[in-house]
Amino acid sequence: MVINSKTSLQEVLEIIKKEGKTVGLVPTMGALHDGHLSLINFAYSYCDTVVVSIFVNPTQFNNASDLEKYPRNVNNDAEFLKQHNSKTIIFTPDVSDIYNDKVEAESFDFGSYVDFMEGEFRVGHFDGVGSVLKRLFDIVKPDKAFFGEKDFQQLMVVKKLVKITDQDVEIIGCPTSRNEFGLAQSSRNFRLTDSELKVAELIYKALSKAKKMFDNNSIKEIENEIVNMFKDEPAFELEYFSIVKENDLIPTKIKEPKQNYRAFIAAFLGEVRLIDNMALNY
Repeated sequence: MVINSKTSLQEVLEIIKKEGKTVGLVPTMGALHDGHLSLINFAYSYCDTVVVSIFVNPTQFNNASDLEKYPRNVNNDAEFLKQHNSKTIIFTPDVSDIYNDKVEAESFDFGSYVDFMEGEFRVGHFDGVGSVLKRLFDIVKPDKAFFGEKDFQQLMVVKKLVKITDQDVEIIGCPTSRNEFGLAQSSRNFRLTDSELKVAELIYKALSKAKKMFDNNSIKEIENEIVNMFKDEPAFELEYFSIVKENDLIPTKIKEPKQNYRAFIAAFLGEVRLIDNMALNY
């Protein structure tokens, strides 16, 4: 079922909720792939009904070219979901449904969650993410919303968002879906050639190397190793590699006991920017 307006969606969901059924939301920007499908399947393990929103949010792009090139094909997305789970509700709102006549991001205090990594290199990005999700949560009023750990920094930001806005929705993180070579499933992968997809495996190899080294090497030694791995692959341009404590997402140079650590990476392969992350000590 494809629904284009928020009024129509709310009418359908009102009936579902009156039947006592739970509603899950999987927010996407389309170009759906197996990673999204894993999120949707995960959502069905928690909820009776799942809404998949498809909306390319203009306020979270700080690069106009990136927004322009972002893949869009709602018909293909709808057919993809129909083949796998025909009962999923697809919500494809217009910009006016989300932002009315004022397409701009709100400002949120996400604290240290947005000071580094994506927050540092994509200034304003998370305000755009928070703005669209706040509105989607208001429209759908889901019991739970599902986000992939591939965007772990975003996951932490969204959990903070619902506290700031006091919205009654539980945020659930889902394991990163990867292809057979470890590359995280992403809509941006559609922009890579077959040969570039092979090269892109370096990201997973680098994160796996960091995880393997973590117990017996210093953070500085790990960082040097990863930087050198990318220097050996000229097709890639490493933007950042950071090891952070999960509780605050602040890059650290010293390992502390009883802390969970995670490595984050962003790199350009040609014009395509890829990100990924991995838990290091659990």
